[in-house]
This record gives sequence, C-alpha cells and structure tokens, in this order.
Amino acid sequence: MSSLRRSAKKGQRIHKERGQLWNRQFLGPLEKKKDYKIRARIAAENRNTLSALKKSALLRNPDEFYYHMINSQVKNGVHFEKEKEAEYTIDQIKLMQTQDIKYIRFKQNTDYKKIEKMKAHHHLIDFVSRPKNNHTFFVDSNKEVEKFDVAKRLNTHISLIDRPSNRPTLDKLRTSVVSKAPVEESTLEKMTFERMKEYEELEARIEREQKLLVLAQKMEIKRHLANKKAPPCERIQPGTKTSAPIYKWKTERQK
Repeated sequence: MSSLRRSAKKGQRIHKERGQLWNRQFLGPLEKKKDYKIRARIAAENRNTLSALKKSALLRNPDEFYYHMINSQVKNGVHFEKEKEAEYTIDQIKLMQTQDIKYIRFKQNTDYKKIEKMKAHHHLIDFVSRPKNNHTFFVDSNKEVEKFDVAKRLNTHISLIDRPSNRPTLDKLRTSVVSKAPVEESTLEKMTFERMKEYEELEARIEREQKLLVLAQKMEIKRHLANKKAPPCERIQPGTKTSAPIYKWKTERQK
C-alpha cells in the first residue's frame, strides 16, 4: 500500500504559495504565515518587556541602592562599566602560573637576608632606608628652651647632629688620629661610584623583596579562599598591585 501511495503522489500537482501582485511589488515580498509568527513573537516579547519596565518604574523605591549604580555610568548616551584597577601585574601573573608559593617564599627570604647583610655592612644606608626619628629633650624652664644647644647637649660637632649613627663626641674627635695623606681624586670618584652602585643594588633588592612578599600573601589568601571547608569570610579591603587583599574570617574555637 505504501508503494501505491507513493506512486499516486507522483502525478499530483505541486501547489505553490501565491506571490505578491504586480501592482503591489513596491511593498516587497508577500508575508507568509511563518514570517508573521516570527514577527508576532518578537512584538509580544517587546510588549511584555515594556510593560515590566513600566511596572518596575512605578513601584521603584527612591532609597533603593545597588553597587552597580556607582560602578557604571552613561557617557554620550552610551552605557559602559567603569574600569577597575588591576589587582595583579604581568610579572605577578607569570610567577603565579609558573611557580608555587614555596619557591616565592624561598626567594623572598633569600633577598631579605641579603638586604639585612648589606644594611649591616653599609651603616650609612640608614639615611635612605629608615624614617627620620624624633629626639626629645626635657628641660626645667622656658629660659633653657630659648638657650638650648643641641650640639652642646650631645657633646658633638654641629655638623654631626643629623647622623643617627657614627656620631663621635668632641673628646673622641680630639684624640682620634686623622690621616693627612693626600687622596687622589680618581680614587674618590671610584669609591663614590662603587658606593652608589651598592646603593642601587640594595634599592632594587628591597623593591623585589617587597613584590615577592605581596605576591606570596596574595597566593596564600587565594589558597585559603579556595578551601570549601573554611568558614565564610568578609573582604575588608580589595587587593591592588602593591598590596594584598584583606579578609576577615570568623573566629572559630579549635578543639
């Protein structure tokens, strides 16, 4: 029977849908039902969207606030997101992708020991690395304040007052033996160049040690956040390129 039906359909006439009339060609092709269904569906979606927006605008709370309101803005009629400061530098991302936290801790500890060794060897670096401290002197009356002499109180020369270390007294300066042998200018220039070179190396090591310390802290925090068994935490301060983020975990009594 199936073969008979197929053979009967071969002789049937193929009915084609009516096209657009010649006097209505300027209106374009004649719309079919499948085209109307698509157009009707899109029109219904737009109508429902507009009605939902009107309803939300009527029921809007004037005190309503979302963080997205301050994290985005409209400029020249175009809505866009505000750019946030990147938390990681390119070097930090490369280290995190290629090395683990043990290697970062090892390199940071090595640089820290080298820095302490260089600071102990070059005590004059205290002027660069340490902040200026305040030295308070106590007197009995206002007259003593007006006549107060710091060099006389410290028993040293006035040119050595600003030194935090290596500040000999006047007695030691009188008894010390100073070499009167002439020093060549080329030797002084060489010593100055070597000293400045060591200062630059120390500054670079301090900067690298600080970067490694920040990266290790970020990796440590990231590892704690990935722990699903850890209690919920609250972010106190977001991270930047030069500082790790600060999170606060709920205190939990350990057995």
